[in-house]
Amino acid sequence: METLEEERVQVPFGVKKPLDAVLSVPAAVTSPRTAVILTHGAGGDMNFIHLVSLAQYLASQGFICLRFTCKGLNLGYRVKAYRAVWEYLRSHEKLMIQQVFFGGRSMGCRAAVALARQLMMTDESEDDALVQGVICLSFPLHPPGQTHKHTQRTEDLRMLSERVRVLFVSGTDDNMCDQALFNRTIKEMKASTDVLWLQGGSHGLTVKGRSESSVLEEVNLKVIKWLHEQKDSTE
Repeated sequence: METLEEERVQVPFGVKKPLDAVLSVPAAVTSPRTAVILTHGAGGDMNFIHLVSLAQYLASQGFICLRFTCKGLNLGYRVKAYRAVWEYLRSHEKLMIQQVFFGGRSMGCRAAVALARQLMMTDESEDDALVQGVICLSFPLHPPGQTHKHTQRTEDLRMLSERVRVLFVSGTDDNMCDQALFNRTIKEMKASTDVLWLQGGSHGLTVKGRSESSVLEEVNLKVIKWLHEQKDSTE
């Protein structure tokens, strides 16, 4: 396990207030350089325990991670903020990113998926080549108890290209992710997928009878294993 360094940064966001972010990097960055971007759900911020734990674990395993805060419930606004963070990271002179995986929790992963789809539907071929996949922690497939309102939320997933790899981490007791509906959505996706179901896990990825640290460890290990598999498949 490598040592890591963390730096608080501010990401330019048009004429609006800069976005607060934390850059976690291995003390000795190797090449090629793979990065992961993470952001929070509708509430909270980048200091949500799952994001902090995952970011630091990724950096300790040789990955660069940039997590950021974007307050707001409008998905379009969140996607624009995510794009600003991506543009900041890819143009970072010292890091020289070769590959990137978008990620987030709940609404944050909706924004990540939406941006990945946008980049692949435009002429931004350079971005398309750099973006390898998406990590979805507790994807909110529908509002609580309203499975009929899933169409808009699943459209971006279904429209991702077959080149994209997607990892889902969800709890079996998540009231925003009906498993039958989720499985149907997976079958309709062109992108390759992998799923970690946390038995008894809630939307917040808490599990009754289990310590928070044990859940964090399970999630972190799955994410890092999946990332290494994706890197190996492209080398």
